[in-house]
Amino acid sequence: MPEIRSLPVPEGLVGDRVDAALSRLLGISRTRAAELAEAGGVALDGVPAGKSDRLAPGAWITVELPDVQAPPPPEPVPGLLIRYDDPDLVVIDKPVGVAAHPSPGWSGPTVPGALAAAGYQISTSGAAERQGIVHRLDAGTSGLMMVAKTDLAYSVLKRAFKERTVTKTYHALVQGLPDPSIGTIDAPIGRHPKADYKFAVTTDGRPSVTHYEVIEAVRGASLLEIGLETGRTHQIRVHTSAIGHPCVGDLTYGADPSLARRLGLTRQWLHAMALGFHHPRSGEWTIVRSEYPEDLAAALAALRDHP
Repeated sequence: MPEIRSLPVPEGLVGDRVDAALSRLLGISRTRAAELAEAGGVALDGVPAGKSDRLAPGAWITVELPDVQAPPPPEPVPGLLIRYDDPDLVVIDKPVGVAAHPSPGWSGPTVPGALAAAGYQISTSGAAERQGIVHRLDAGTSGLMMVAKTDLAYSVLKRAFKERTVTKTYHALVQGLPDPSIGTIDAPIGRHPKADYKFAVTTDGRPSVTHYEVIEAVRGASLLEIGLETGRTHQIRVHTSAIGHPCVGDLTYGADPSLARRLGLTRQWLHAMALGFHHPRSGEWTIVRSEYPEDLAAALAALRDHP
């Protein structure tokens, strides 16, 4: 049987959108809250409410939570490596095809599940499906990702990412040769106007800043070292595509499919190479580095071998 929760709108949530309010009330993601509303599971004073409806003072909110089946036991994830580990945090090298955390519609492996299968206990801070997660990587992007093991680390690291004191360095192989070879892309990013699964540079998007430098030119492509000031979804992929140099293999954002086939790539050539951060307990500056995974290294080698 579904669980029914009914309560008066708390004073602190008056004026909030339904999805934002439910996220805070129930400790679920805003995406999950929006899905409940869109499925007809939320009512205000007995009237079905949409995700963007605003909560009025004195209203009564009712939420129908569907039965949740117990998740399957976590399974180890081949190729997931531990690059740094101490009592407060762990930095993993995430393979492609692993999601940062569970989400509706995703049935593949996740970082928390992989860590649980490896015997790690992570912080219980954060929304239920994002406990311990202080930042994210797309499932289709490989590389370094940090997870908090203690509540102290979660609090300090979340603030560090928000205040942009963590340095995030990526390598991306893009089509063509950007001009200038060192530059900054400062362009707001929002949902793509015609495709919900994509993002785009939009006038009403969120501020997004990407710094890049060409570190190697190969046949028809360039290897970039990239630093992010912001961490928007698909930021590097959107920004490099917007300047006419999409990541090699990134068919979603305009890459050449014939080049991807020739290199044997089934995803974008993009890897999170390094994380620099002040340790949440000691304050010591710490840098963790990664190496290219096999598929990206092979694609780069193939271009180097054909000048």
